[in-house]
This record gives sequence, structure tokens and C-alpha cells, in this order.
Amino acid sequence: MLAIAQLAVYLYVRNVAVASAAEGARHAANADVDPADGAARATDTLARGIGAETAARLRCTGGVEEGPEGLQLSTVRCVGALPVFFAPFGGLLPVDVAGHAVEEQVTP
Repeated sequence: MLAIAQLAVYLYVRNVAVASAAEGARHAANADVDPADGAARATDTLARGIGAETAARLRCTGGVEEGPEGLQLSTVRCVGALPVFFAPFGGLLPVDVAGHAVEEQVTP
């Protein structure tokens, strides 16, 4: 029963982290927004979704990547680990998620 509960908690936290990273990337993709602001948005969204203590276990970073056909992509990656409350599974469960969004281009 504890293993099923652990799996459910892990999947919930991972899904919230995926949504938060995507939200942060969409925010950072706006014209004249720094990628670090996208990471901050993802961290804030994480804290509201899973609680500040659990969100503190994940570190979100923002950046810019080149996508297909030279498109600039805003990227937010959240990485960390969650504690296991059922000892036979080990000490930590890794979380590594990323969100991408096409950056807006300012035209003169």
C-alpha cells in the first residue's frame, strides 16, 4: 500500500513540475523577458502546486536554446530529488523535467 502511495505522490509532483516548467518557459518566451524570470515563475508555480518545502527540493533554471530551423526556444529545466517514505525503494527519487516555448521576436 505504501508503494502505491509513493508512486502516486511521485507522479503528482512530477506532473506539477512539468506544468510549472512549461509555464515558466511560456513566460520567458515573451518579448524582452529574461530566461531567469521564467525560472522564477516556474519556482513560484511549483511552490503553489506542491508546497514550498517540497518545491525547495527542485531547482529551476532558465535558458535559451536553438530549435529546429533556427528558432530560438526559451527553456526552463527543473531538477532535484524527492525523499522516499518507503525505505526499500532507497533514499531519493530523481525529478528532471523541462519546458520549451518559441521566443517572440520583436520586429521594428
